[in-house]
Amino acid sequence: MDKLNVENTAKLGKNNKTIGESYINGESVVGENNEFILSSYITNSKIGDNNRIIASVIEESEIGSNVSIGPYAHLRPFCKIGDKCRIGNFVEIKNAIIGNGSKVGHLAYVGDAEVGENCNIGCGVIFANYNGREKNKIKVGNNVFIGSNCNIIAPVVIEDNVYICAGTTVTKNLKEGDFVIGRSREEIKADRAKDYLKEKE
Repeated sequence: MDKLNVENTAKLGKNNKTIGESYINGESVVGENNEFILSSYITNSKIGDNNRIIASVIEESEIGSNVSIGPYAHLRPFCKIGDKCRIGNFVEIKNAIIGNGSKVGHLAYVGDAEVGENCNIGCGVIFANYNGREKNKIKVGNNVFIGSNCNIIAPVVIEDNVYICAGTTVTKNLKEGDFVIGRSREEIKADRAKDYLKEKE
C-alpha cells in the first residue's frame, strides 16, 4: 500500500508522492513535488522541492532541491545537502556540508566535512575523521575529483580543482590544481597462481 505517514508536528507541501510507505516525523518541513519511495524515514529535517528519496534515513538535516538520495543512504544529524546533488546507495554522511552539484555515488562515508560544489566522491571513499581520541574536520574545495577507494585522513584541507587518483591515501593539505597519486605498484609473478588456488575437485 502506498502511504505517506506524516506526524501532525510536521509540515508537508503540495504534490508530494509516495511509492510504498514512508514516514515524515518530528518537526520536519517538506516542500513540493517530492517523491518518497520504499520506506524512507525523515525526522526533524528540512526537505526542499523536486527531490527523489529512495529507501533512506534522514535525521536532523537539510536537503536542497532537485536532489537524488538512495537507495539505502543514511544522513545522520547536522548534514546540509545543496541543490542538484546525488547521494547514492549505501552512502553515510554525518555532520557534513555537500555543495551544489556534488555527487557521492555509492558505498562511501563522509563525516565532519565540508565539500564544495561540483565534486565527485567515488565508490568506497572514506573520510577518516576519528583518530581514536578526537574527531577532526576535512575541508574539500570546488570541482574536486576523489577516485574510488581513497582514504582522506583528517585534518586536511583540499583546495579547488584537485584530482586524487583511485586508491590514494591523503594525509597532507593539497593546493589548487594538485594531481595526487599514492598507491603501491603491483608485482606480477607469472604462473604462480596455482601455488595458492584451491585444487579443483
